[in-house]
Amino acid sequence: MSAMELEEFLNHVDSGALIEGGSEHHRFMHDAAQEAFRLTAELNGTYRTPEQVRDIISRLTGREVDESVAVFPPFHTEFGKNLHLGSDVFINLGCRFQDTGGITIGDGTLVGHGSTLTTLNHSVDPDRRADMLPAPIVIGRKVWLGASVTVVPGVTIGDGAIVGAGSVVTKDVEADTIVAGVPARVIRATGYDTTPAR
Repeated sequence: MSAMELEEFLNHVDSGALIEGGSEHHRFMHDAAQEAFRLTAELNGTYRTPEQVRDIISRLTGREVDESVAVFPPFHTEFGKNLHLGSDVFINLGCRFQDTGGITIGDGTLVGHGSTLTTLNHSVDPDRRADMLPAPIVIGRKVWLGASVTVVPGVTIGDGAIVGAGSVVTKDVEADTIVAGVPARVIRATGYDTTPAR
């Protein structure tokens, strides 16, 4: 995959444009997945030191990952190049990220084991089911996703929010709020203000 092809593809998906089944964009996405699968196999196939894990994640994302980031394998993603990790991010074991549509995780966020983040929706029309519509997930600073949380395409989770274990997040979550359930609903405020000091 060339840098120019990747940049063009990222511009396409980051604009929210449709990835039509069988199109050049669709073929590029499937070809790019092979590199992601190779790197995640390298990551998950044997013991890796924290430094080696960060090196593989850096190659997977195409950008340097801060030394404060910790990822516990196994970790799976089908693209990698649209995954953006802040500092002090912790991703527990068994997480599955579909980052083609863009996943951004803010500083100090914890992602519980077995969580799934998805950024592509398929067409409702059965004759166009191979078409995919990208929509990014944005997770703010100091967020805590409990174990086995699912976040669907297009969701933003505000700074300091907590998502209870097993929840399915189908709409935006306000900052400093606790949500839980299927679909996730507001339980209460966290009681903490995570607004950065000025």
